[in-house]
Amino acid sequence: MVRGCPGGGWCARFAETHRSGLNFALLVVCYILYLIVGAGIFSAIELPYEQELREELKEARQDFLTESPCVSDARLEELLARALEASNYGVSVLGNDTGRNWDFVSSLFFTSTVLTTTGYGHTVPLSDGGKAFCIFYTLFGIPVTLFFLSAVVQRLMVLVSRRPVSYFHRRWAVDRSKLAVIHATCLAILLTLLFFIVPACIFVTLESDWNFLESLYFCFISLTTIGLGDYVPGETHSKEANPHPQLYRLAITAYLLLGLVCVLVVMETYCELPQVRRFRQRFYQEKVRELDSETTNIIDRDHLSDQLSDPADDVMNHLPTIPSVSLQAASLRQNNTSAPYTPSAVNGKLR
Repeated sequence: MVRGCPGGGWCARFAETHRSGLNFALLVVCYILYLIVGAGIFSAIELPYEQELREELKEARQDFLTESPCVSDARLEELLARALEASNYGVSVLGNDTGRNWDFVSSLFFTSTVLTTTGYGHTVPLSDGGKAFCIFYTLFGIPVTLFFLSAVVQRLMVLVSRRPVSYFHRRWAVDRSKLAVIHATCLAILLTLLFFIVPACIFVTLESDWNFLESLYFCFISLTTIGLGDYVPGETHSKEANPHPQLYRLAITAYLLLGLVCVLVVMETYCELPQVRRFRQRFYQEKVRELDSETTNIIDRDHLSDQLSDPADDVMNHLPTIPSVSLQAASLRQNNTSAPYTPSAVNGKLR
């Protein structure tokens, strides 16, 4: 490829110098293509169903006007528009809908979906005061929620990912990178079973109008914070089918928060894989990539030497303590700035 280029040497130097930029440009192009392909597939799948549904609604409307000559088309149009507007605000005009959207438990469910940016959209503030308060509430609440989730995930990462991988690495003498991949795969399988498959089976029994695919679809859309709002549990329940709707809604709120934390833990586990880190560094700028590589090495060595040392190992207790990489770097920088480089100073420092 270089030989076919008139300035083969220049092309090679340019590609080598701007490798991260070219990789990033390729990433942008691939992402745009992914969006285009996804849009084409969704359009090909959903457009025929949309057209069929439109035809069915037109036929149903025409049949209703034919059977009810006392109702004019304009009045029916006005009624349907008002009903759709109320439905967009979470208020249904159906006779069997007696639930309230703004009792305390329903409001708690609303705040949890808003602060986690899930936002089903089935319940929205009706008044201007509620809309204004929602703006200020989420303006501070979303950053606090992100900070809270980050702190929880980092604490769980130590217990769920880092310590188990380090323990089995010392115990079995298995390559750390391979062991991390196996551990992340096991966590993903466990997450799928506990927070997707099992809840989907439960929703099938509790929601009479849902099948397994729709229940699994709701779990995935909710825990990934997509929150389309086309499926919301408890919306089609009657008092006979669900005698405790508030308890049911409270349990769903707890499931969504706990599931979101577990999903973030698994995602963070995959992001910390050495293979993923090396792949991610290809798209960084040169200085950022070098800094990220050095920081990663320092953190890994400090983590292995300080936090993950085995206190029960008698042989390691008798070995001389080796300072961490970060401490060595700090001491060298202090020597370079505070005192001239002389053999006596170096010997005194090393002693």
